[in-house]
Amino acid sequence: MAFKITIIGAGSVGFTKKLCSDILKVPEFEDVEIALTDINAHNLDMVTQIIRRIVAVNGLKTRVTSTTDRRQALEGARYVMNVVRIGGLEAFATDISIPLKYGVDQCVGDTICAGGILYAQRGINAMLDFCKDINEVCEPNALLLNYANPMAMMTWAAIDVGKVRTVGLCHGVQNGHRQISVALGVPMSEVDIICSGINHQTWYLDIRHNGRKVSREELTAAFERHPDFSQQEKVRIDVLKRFGYYSTESNGHLSEYLPWYRKRPEQIMDWISMDVWINGETGGYLRYSTENRNWFEEDFPKFLDEAGSPLSAYNRTDEHASHILEGLETGRTYRGHFNVKNGGVIKNLPEDCIIESPGFVDRFGINMVEGITLPDACAATCMASVNVQRMGMKAAITGDVELLKQSVLHDPLVGAICTPEEVWQMVDEMLVAQAKWLPQYAHAIPDAKKRLENPRVKTREWEGAARLQVRSVDTLREVQAKKKAAEGHGLGTKVMT
Repeated sequence: MAFKITIIGAGSVGFTKKLCSDILKVPEFEDVEIALTDINAHNLDMVTQIIRRIVAVNGLKTRVTSTTDRRQALEGARYVMNVVRIGGLEAFATDISIPLKYGVDQCVGDTICAGGILYAQRGINAMLDFCKDINEVCEPNALLLNYANPMAMMTWAAIDVGKVRTVGLCHGVQNGHRQISVALGVPMSEVDIICSGINHQTWYLDIRHNGRKVSREELTAAFERHPDFSQQEKVRIDVLKRFGYYSTESNGHLSEYLPWYRKRPEQIMDWISMDVWINGETGGYLRYSTENRNWFEEDFPKFLDEAGSPLSAYNRTDEHASHILEGLETGRTYRGHFNVKNGGVIKNLPEDCIIESPGFVDRFGINMVEGITLPDACAATCMASVNVQRMGMKAAITGDVELLKQSVLHDPLVGAICTPEEVWQMVDEMLVAQAKWLPQYAHAIPDAKKRLENPRVKTREWEGAARLQVRSVDTLREVQAKKKAAEGHGLGTKVMT
């Protein structure tokens, strides 16, 4: 099979390597072209060296091309994967630091909350440029596989405004599925799930072990007796107890989508764990991403050498992308959970929103299982986010500052902490800090700057309730060595990461 796959934002080196390795494990895909593109020429060069080494060492005929010219990379592509982070770590830092001045303590800040909504303003503006190029130079009816957050808003804009056939992909469902299996003490292959909702607020509606339904009480008991999960997943366990359903998303992620767990600084530590960033640490994902970037820069020769390992030793991951392409091209059926327009798939969520729910892929396309009704409490939390997402998406498309501020005001966590005046000023400050990535708001920046000259609310310099500092590469190497030693001696892996 000869077709072209383009990866936009390929400078996300580790993730691009994973996606490409998965693709190269499909025997029928040996003759494809993988086109890598990124605005960062340095990162693009590093990932290109790695992917070409994998191809060469394994004697594959796969063609790997690389260019900073996105349009050239997209020309003739049948599939496009979007893995960009617009503004990089520089903008990401302000997604975390500015809301902290107003008391908003985020763990990730990339889905909703103040950081996620501003991230959408940067990402959607770029996404619509991608869609224009896809429509003009890709194969007709090319499929965009969007991995970029904020997943729902980015996918929504690509479909509604970009007019590109798009599916949003995330690994939250798979990770939660894996975790549930560990908690139950059984192999993942023996556990079947039905999961539905919206991205990062998807709910395990039905869990079966070898066909036997796992009850709410059994699942709760399994998590509460697990030595790690009982401490790391306190928010998820509390929601499970109160709602009756387990959420796909990590403790840190889930805690910032709800108005109850991060609104009082003195109580945040009651709900989170500091051993792994994703369990609730303030700005945890920013720290983790910064450390990984620094580590990769310093140890690139080592990573390049590791790319010389044979693919026969590589286990294909459960990231959806390669499996979707395999289903569409070969007809081998694949079942997964995908982000698509609702259109009645979930009966008690709006038809226009982006949902994450079960579907099947084969030569006929991506076919969703229809007629799902979410439990009332699960639907209520999803609806709160959907309304924020809709306003945030529309604001990003139109450059409407008032609508943007209304979106942030209605965010569940922000609304639990900030007054309207604080929200208005916080958004002004974020717009000014991120102006170079927000051309649609160029008209509003001068007025925002002027208002900030005479601020109406006081702010504070605050690192958050649970902030850790970025570690050196040497420290990271030591942590990795300790983790490997613990694994080798069967002592578990509870090493702070």
